[in-house]
Order: sequence, then structure tokens, then C-alpha cells
Amino acid sequence: MFLFASLIVFAVFFLNVALGAFADATFLGDVGEMLVLFAAAILFVVAILQKEADRKHKDGS
Repeated sequence: MFLFASLIVFAVFFLNVALGAFADATFLGDVGEMLVLFAAAILFVVAILQKEADRKHKDGS
């Protein structure tokens, strides 16, 4: 779930950057871009830590 959320948030970031590069029409400013990218990174880290915890629980260690 967190991995999918990270993908969605990163897609919003990528769409904003692509629109800025090709159409000169961004919907997020610099601070908004930073916050969206930060949220994507945090969600990705949470997803990876959850998967690691699940694997450790499954292995019994």
C-alpha cells in the first residue's frame, strides 16, 4: 500500500516536472515540488521497512 502511494506521489512530481519542461505550465511551486518529492521518499522508505519487517517475521529471525 505504501509502495503504491509512493508511486502515485512520485507520478504527481514527475507530471509537474514534465509539464514545466515541455508546456511551461507547472501546478506546483518550488516548495510544493520539494514537499511532494519528500513525501514520495518517505512513503518509499516506509514501504521498504515494512517489507523487510514482514520478511524477518516470515523467516522467524
